[in-house]
Amino acid sequence: MPRLLIVKTGDAFPDVVNAHGDFETLFQQALARGGFNASVFDARHEPLPALEGIDGLYITGSHAMVSDAEPWSEALKPWLVDARGRNLPILGVCYGHQLMASAFGGVSDYHPAGRESGTHEVTLTEAGRADALLGQLPLRFPAQLSHAQSVLEAPHDAVVLASNAHDANQALRYGPRQWSVQFHPEFTPEVMRAYLGHQVPALRDQGQDTQALIEGITATHEASLLLTRFAEAVAREAEHA
Repeated sequence: MPRLLIVKTGDAFPDVVNAHGDFETLFQQALARGGFNASVFDARHEPLPALEGIDGLYITGSHAMVSDAEPWSEALKPWLVDARGRNLPILGVCYGHQLMASAFGGVSDYHPAGRESGTHEVTLTEAGRADALLGQLPLRFPAQLSHAQSVLEAPHDAVVLASNAHDANQALRYGPRQWSVQFHPEFTPEVMRAYLGHQVPALRDQGQDTQALIEGITATHEASLLLTRFAEAVAREAEHA
């Protein structure tokens, strides 16, 4: 069994936590369905763990903003650079996506078009179709999204694996075993509906049809498999290490 660590970078809305579990719990539930388990490290309140003894890292979403450069978030950056230098497998999600891009030389900040929320189609690039992890997804697939910030500039050495009409950098690869995605593979339709419920005023202010967004929420089976497929890849590599 691979030694997987979930780096917790924030908390979900209290009602979501009560009904469905916090970010790290959603990750653990998805991994459990694939026969995997993972420990949790809260980056906001705990000292950085040693990278030795870890086979793979997940980085969760957060209501924090990468551009605010909070001390705990900034402290993660050199740690992630070290992890990348060791070629440790990493999968960042939402905040984790933006944090990895920022740590590796890109720019993450508020998207000029505003928030993207709901179930939206994402399309693989040519590089994405050939990618060891993302290439297992269909060319076009629905994904759950909830973010105000984005990777506005990918690191110069990153490979863009997926995009959509809102965000050119929906998925990036930074090395042979380091990926990040803007979408939430851990979100179920129920969690996505709960999130949209909180975001209706902001989305209306952007001129979006919130009722259509709510009605458009669907299951995202292929995107949801990304968490266990990453764990499977880590497990295969750990067996041959």
